[in-house]
Amino acid sequence: MKNSFREIPGSICAPRGFKCAAVFCDIKKLGTGKGSEKGRKDDLALIASDVPAAVAGMFTTNQVCAAPVKISRQHAAARFASAIVVNSGNANAATGQQGIKDARQMTRLAAKALSLNERSVLVCSTGRIGVPMPMKNVERGVRACAPTLARSTSNARQVAEAIMTTDTRRKEVAVEFKIRKSTVRIGGICKGAGMIQPGMATMLGFITTDVAIESGALKRALKMAVEQSFNRITVDGDMSTNDSVIILANGLAGNKELVTRHSSLVTFQGALNFVCLELAKMIVRDGEGTSRVIALRVRGARNDGEAEAAARAIANSSLVRTSWLGGDPNWGRILCALGYSKAHVDESIVDVGYAPTNRGKILFAFRRGRPTNVALKKLARITSVPEFELHVDLHLGRGEFMIYAADLTEDYVALNKGDITKPATLGG
Repeated sequence: MKNSFREIPGSICAPRGFKCAAVFCDIKKLGTGKGSEKGRKDDLALIASDVPAAVAGMFTTNQVCAAPVKISRQHAAARFASAIVVNSGNANAATGQQGIKDARQMTRLAAKALSLNERSVLVCSTGRIGVPMPMKNVERGVRACAPTLARSTSNARQVAEAIMTTDTRRKEVAVEFKIRKSTVRIGGICKGAGMIQPGMATMLGFITTDVAIESGALKRALKMAVEQSFNRITVDGDMSTNDSVIILANGLAGNKELVTRHSSLVTFQGALNFVCLELAKMIVRDGEGTSRVIALRVRGARNDGEAEAAARAIANSSLVRTSWLGGDPNWGRILCALGYSKAHVDESIVDVGYAPTNRGKILFAFRRGRPTNVALKKLARITSVPEFELHVDLHLGRGEFMIYAADLTEDYVALNKGDITKPATLGG
């Protein structure tokens, strides 16, 4: 799969038949807390397919989920959709029945502006929780945005920026590959920096493709891709109310439609996995205050579920993450996190080691239940760089799990704390 596709520019406008646009309509003026101090920026966007597209979506598993999640989950269960309307600056979460009405109204406004059925429009929001959506601003924004829809790299970039909240940079990727004789493209954008702990995170991801694929096959492909990417990252261990990843596939590449068990599904799945994982890693690298990114692999658990439990206990430990901030290869804190995880652990056979990113050779700090004689300075040379690998082997079975994690910095605390003297910093 490594050589079956190539990266190209254009992100969500790279595939044929997709247009997008973004505008400023002052949604964030009601206050989005930290991250809203960037001055004027676009805060509403539309993404549209020229023709009805197969649709799939994955959404937060938080029991307190935002109104747009509830609406989009219904619409994504259908076979086809044509457009997405999205805003930043307001999550439309914990807003009661009015929030549901406002989310539905957003789909109606977009549908009317694009001459579509409202059930073919999905809606997403990100920003402050518990604030009513300023619908007059939204209506003005949708009307202004629709006439500017275009298939262009610049429009795609504007949309990638419009969905940002505390993000410091846009996140986008696109690939091109062959399915039989047809050239096919997949493009994606996402946002996310804090409140990142899958079943997904305070993240929105939008993926477009011109592949022809049956709706059921697309839904299964997205689920597999999300499980291997967006559900393998954590910044702070907090699961958001608004997580959404949506893919539209409009078939304009002209390939023979992919259905379950089609041989070319393997090629498509590999490319989709790559797009999702690249976007997911961009989120961790842009995590609120993040200074180090750790690729953490747990092997040797009794099963994959226990490997995941062990990995998440380590990745979300405040003590472990603060040691990463200092570049400290503190294996004692890692063992402690393993011990209180839901995984079965026998400390007398555990290995803990570090490796430079993509360099292969693991330097063990703790092996078979005992500290090694590897010099602390050697370990610290690995753990003091912006990205490194942490390897843990429980030696109890074949279960394994990989997760990308971030350190815990003073900047993260400063960004997320409220200040009673500055009311705009308080709240969701």
